Amino acid sequence: MLQLQVVREETAKVIEGLEKRNFKDADAMVASVIEKDKTKRVLQTQLQEEEAKLNQESKRVGELMKAGKQDEATTLRNQIAIAKETVKENTEKLKVLERELTELLYKIPNVPASTVPKGKAADDNIYEQAIGSIPTLAPDAMPHWELIKKYDIIDFDLGIKIAGAGFPVYKGKGAKLQRALINFFLSEGDKAGYIEMQPPIVVNEASGYGTGQLPDKEGQMYFVNEDGLYLIPTAEVPITNLYRDVMVQEDQLPIKNMGYTPCFRREAGSWGAHVRGLNRLHQFDKVEIVQISKPENSYELLEEMSKHVASLLEKLELPYRRLLLCGGDMGFNSAMTYDFEVYSAAQQRWLEVSSVSNFETFQANRLKLRYKNKEGKTQLLHTLNGSALALPRIVAAILENNQTKEGIKIPKVLVPWTGFEWI
Repeated sequence: MLQLQVVREETAKVIEGLEKRNFKDADAMVASVIEKDKTKRVLQTQLQEEEAKLNQESKRVGELMKAGKQDEATTLRNQIAIAKETVKENTEKLKVLERELTELLYKIPNVPASTVPKGKAADDNIYEQAIGSIPTLAPDAMPHWELIKKYDIIDFDLGIKIAGAGFPVYKGKGAKLQRALINFFLSEGDKAGYIEMQPPIVVNEASGYGTGQLPDKEGQMYFVNEDGLYLIPTAEVPITNLYRDVMVQEDQLPIKNMGYTPCFRREAGSWGAHVRGLNRLHQFDKVEIVQISKPENSYELLEEMSKHVASLLEKLELPYRRLLLCGGDMGFNSAMTYDFEVYSAAQQRWLEVSSVSNFETFQANRLKLRYKNKEGKTQLLHTLNGSALALPRIVAAILENNQTKEGIKIPKVLVPWTGFEWI
């Protein structure tokens, strides 16, 4: 959530940033926020004056009683009672205004960093040079949705039987490959200084609002109505919410956490060849990395996290490229995002496997996540997160890129975790 002070004092910059996102009605929504804020501050001042007057009048009642002026004291008491009703009414009005103001701010996305390019969609992203060699496959090479049937390692039909479309069942070496990737990613994160967390895979409404999934993505999350809980779309949500309403000590920064969880996304929308097989699922496994830092260090840490993701892809021997997302293609919460894509040789296209983002103070403002600097001033922290990595498309690329006549060759770095070299 944008800080109200920023919207008030840097209005032109906020509107310019929202226009970079192609955010509709940026002028009108920001103007509405400023107008409600003005009304709220006028009412706050009025209430403070009314309450101060009430305190003075209450003291005067006591003085009149001591002086034996009962009638005057009674008259003043009646006036105070009427004034208290006015204060009560204005207090309720202020609560309504504050709620409306917060709801408005919840609907406004983050302002992109100055280095984020303008653009409407993926075509306007800045693509860097690809790293790694794109394999040349045999003419009869198969996409992963055929390979998994050939080697009987993932079963979509069984998933449909017990749950529905988008919930695959991993079998035998397919299940072991999943587990190997999870262990590999967690092991690499541990070497990079990330502390592993094992959070719940459901969160309450406050957590959803804390990291910005609510109200923005409410219809995209699975909801357990009876308990008011949401199945998590990513481990970012519970891990970052560990620090909701926390005053962090400066010597604890930066905080580096990671966690493996299953992730759940309704992914309502079109289905076709581009989302076939593992390319889009309702449930998938992912290792997430999260950092909490001082504002002045966050972009340096964004690059560090980006390099960590790149190192994982290099060790898996997967060709990849990094891209800087334009304003129109970024997530609601992000101030700046790098996406990573791996090349799927059988599908002959790039597949997104990671997003690494800096949210600046956007989440911290919702979370009330702060620290005191050396001067003793309380400041909001910056939050960052990244997929390191999401498994489905990584598995798809490994299966497709490493297929041979003998079978599927497992990347060397995974063999200690799988216990086998071939599928």
